[in-house]
Amino acid sequence: MPAFLFEPFQDLASLLLPHAGANASDGAHDMSHLLRVWKNVCAIRNREGGDPEVLVAATLLHDCVAVEKNSPFRSSASRLAAARAGELLKEMGWDEQRIAQVSHAIEAHSFSAGVVPTSLEARILQDADRLDALGMIGVARMFHVSGRLGRPLYDPLDPTARQRPLNDTRFTIDHFQTKLLRLADGFQTATGRQMARIRHQRVQRYLDELLEEIDVAPLVENSGQPPVF
Repeated sequence: MPAFLFEPFQDLASLLLPHAGANASDGAHDMSHLLRVWKNVCAIRNREGGDPEVLVAATLLHDCVAVEKNSPFRSSASRLAAARAGELLKEMGWDEQRIAQVSHAIEAHSFSAGVVPTSLEARILQDADRLDALGMIGVARMFHVSGRLGRPLYDPLDPTARQRPLNDTRFTIDHFQTKLLRLADGFQTATGRQMARIRHQRVQRYLDELLEEIDVAPLVENSGQPPVF
């Protein structure tokens, strides 16, 4: 991916892109994902503020250590990426304080890690990355990953898990309930929450229409608002 797409930080981007860890064989975590997250970061920062250099470094390196979704070490991915990012930035001469800012943003961005973001930059990156798990792009990424991992679309005997535990490691559309429809209620910034609300509605609409096509009643009446969990 050309570094100019991250202007006015193209010089920094040219140094970090070779280490970004984007996986061309994984369409959910490739260079396009990095660019979408950066666009989300910019949209949020334009209204919320934040250190742009810290944000571009954290964006480019947030997936620099790849751990497969079905790996038992998945929850450690952001911590490993944060450590690797710190090593790279130290080699580039960054000071310890700014390295710590980038590392914290990377470690806190992950849904599975459960790390609470304590800085504005960390809150922005978490929101920006989670926006890419919502909306139509979020649904597309979910099906892409499930296809790569060989998971069926749904349980034909109980598609909506009314009489069984939800298990998105077995059935793809369980992921709507285990993650996608839970995301919007946890956004960190006002701008992120506003953007997430729109994308949440799209995800809910997609699921409702999917269930209609397989002749299953919707789980809840769609009020147009994110549910409270």
